Amino acid sequence: MLPEKFLTRMEQMLGEEYQAFLASYEQPQTRSLRVNLLKGSCKKLADQTDFLTKEIPWAQGGFYYGEDAWPGRHPYHEAGAYYIQEASAMAPAAALGAQPGERVLDLCAAPGGKSTQIGAAMKGKGILVSNEIQPTRAKILSENIERMGIRNSLVVSHEPAALAERFPGFFDRILVDAPCSGEGMFRKSEQAWRQWSPETVKGCAKRQGEILDQAARMLREGGRLVYSTCTFSAEENEETILAFLERHPEFETQEAGLDFFPEQETYLYRMEKQTPLAGSMRLLPHRIKGEGHFLACLRRKGSRNERLSYEREKGIPEREYKSFAAFAGEYLTIPLQGIYVKFGEQLYLLPEETPSLKGLKVLRPGLHLGTLKKERFEPSHALALYLKSQEVNCRYEISLKEAERYLRGETFPAKGEKGWYLITVGDYSLGWGKLSGGIMKNHYPKGLRKKTGDVDHDRRE
Repeated sequence: MLPEKFLTRMEQMLGEEYQAFLASYEQPQTRSLRVNLLKGSCKKLADQTDFLTKEIPWAQGGFYYGEDAWPGRHPYHEAGAYYIQEASAMAPAAALGAQPGERVLDLCAAPGGKSTQIGAAMKGKGILVSNEIQPTRAKILSENIERMGIRNSLVVSHEPAALAERFPGFFDRILVDAPCSGEGMFRKSEQAWRQWSPETVKGCAKRQGEILDQAARMLREGGRLVYSTCTFSAEENEETILAFLERHPEFETQEAGLDFFPEQETYLYRMEKQTPLAGSMRLLPHRIKGEGHFLACLRRKGSRNERLSYEREKGIPEREYKSFAAFAGEYLTIPLQGIYVKFGEQLYLLPEETPSLKGLKVLRPGLHLGTLKKERFEPSHALALYLKSQEVNCRYEISLKEAERYLRGETFPAKGEKGWYLITVGDYSLGWGKLSGGIMKNHYPKGLRKKTGDVDHDRRE
């Protein structure tokens, strides 16, 4: 049932491997997730669940899970203990190699799988700008950044050209997971192959080139750019990169550095006969346990020891968030360092050295701390998901059954001093509760509360 023109092209491209490729469409889809290493180890999650079967060799924290497992329905999903993500889609962020303290841009970031993977690698240090131009998708991106407890991400919504005007030569690393014809997802999505056409491929290739041109403007000398798609078309992959290199002689290819694709095994398929291109990889479903993906690694030539100077966000004085300071002094065991900014009554903590936000369309400026009310402070759900159990003075551990009721917004009897409690399950933070009169009032956000059975988030891959 796949498009005839697509199949003809794939047969020409793959030659003797075509039949194996075709047979892969008869195989069950792989299911996978990535453990959120900001919140706990793989061993911790493995000890507490039966999800994790086999490690994904190209992604730290990546695991396959069986068809009979439903991690999207587990309370640990809402706690951000893991992100349900297709296995091949984990390779580009791994190739990007983001480090703590760097300035990193995920230019086409929704729904957030790669951004949250980058954020975990950065360990809360440095600046991660996660961009998505479509408002509805940007909202989902912001929610996933929050759920995974990433404090140093600025979620913005701009056309690439607008960001390039604002941030010339600013970033150390850039990921361009470009919009594409989606051929690599045909096994997962009937809609993807029904919408496919040769014209779509051409239109995507044109758009991809335009996005790459803007990304090039934002990368510093010596910086790394990773381009990826979930399609097989050489027009959108190798040809797009080769055309980019012709337009930008200041760039060169760079090896991906993914040692988990050893040459003696068949994880990797390089299109050397058709289009030689160093630093590029094709992940094909008949050669790996995953869907179709492509990535290419580029480096901007030169070396710059000093970063460009820029106008930084100044933040607000401490007197304007004294109610939060009082809350933190009573309930938190760790200092929260950064730039404090206020939007109306909402208080956020920006990464240190954040550039000025003036004129930017920002959906999430760093970590949302909570609401500044008259003479009191109400902590946010984002703050709860960021904190670990040992980082608060008052926490209340609940069982998995109790967690299901908590996620539906139910209150429950509890003993202890009155005040705020971090509600945890399996030692993962889940949200806030406020104890008064022997009753733990539920502060799980109303917009996130579940109805019975309404807890499947596999659609967020």
